[in-house]
Amino acid sequence: MATTMNLGKAELMETAKKTMRTEFAAAEWTDRQKIALTCRALFDAGHDSGLAGQISARGEAPGTFLTQRLGLGFDEITESNLLLVDEDLQVLEGSGMANPANRFHSWIYRARPDVNCIVHTHPLHAAALSMLEIPLQVSQMDVAPLYDDCAFLPDWPGVPVGNEEGEIISAALGDKRAILLAHHGQLVVGSTIEEACSLAHLIERAARLQLLAMAAGEIKPLPPRLAREAHDWTLTPRRSDANFGYYARKALRSHPDAIDCH
Repeated sequence: MATTMNLGKAELMETAKKTMRTEFAAAEWTDRQKIALTCRALFDAGHDSGLAGQISARGEAPGTFLTQRLGLGFDEITESNLLLVDEDLQVLEGSGMANPANRFHSWIYRARPDVNCIVHTHPLHAAALSMLEIPLQVSQMDVAPLYDDCAFLPDWPGVPVGNEEGEIISAALGDKRAILLAHHGQLVVGSTIEEACSLAHLIERAARLQLLAMAAGEIKPLPPRLAREAHDWTLTPRRSDANFGYYARKALRSHPDAIDCH
């Protein structure tokens, strides 16, 4: 006999959260493996733009982070060809050079001690939306993790290889988890690699949804209270872990070379 049919929504949500903490354990992959799998998953999701875009994660030592080597596409990244660099982008481990545009990652890490992973890409729909110089509109349940959590930089500061761009982008991001960069692309940050990977998938989907909806009519806003509830519900760490697990398994089926021990 059912025992939960008379429970309220808040109680049911809390019960589900407790179950997720038990059922969805954190992935056992290393950070290098997670970054490589994120690169492959996002490549398959349309985030590749030649050699543009960077994914990074804090290193163990202060002022360091892991990122991909310039000259390799997202579909070529493996755990063994990633670089460990310092804030000046000097290579500490690995061979090759980091993308000079990684400089603004150093600024974000300095400004946001809560951030442990940054994903910056130029996916088709987010890049197209950025050309209109309008903010991202979150008005659909699937992309609720971005509700009131996506900033907008309306002015293009140029190629982000200088300290000026680092100051501008980190300031515009503020305390949000995402930002749409006019005439450029998207950037998301996460407390974990898993969270950043999930948000990167979602912001491209949100941009595609917005462009489709705008072509059909006027986008209607979500009720704020319910949207905030959905935001918090879909951004729990275990949900990010579960999302990442799916993206990683899917990537490994197509790209078994991404990690060395698969």
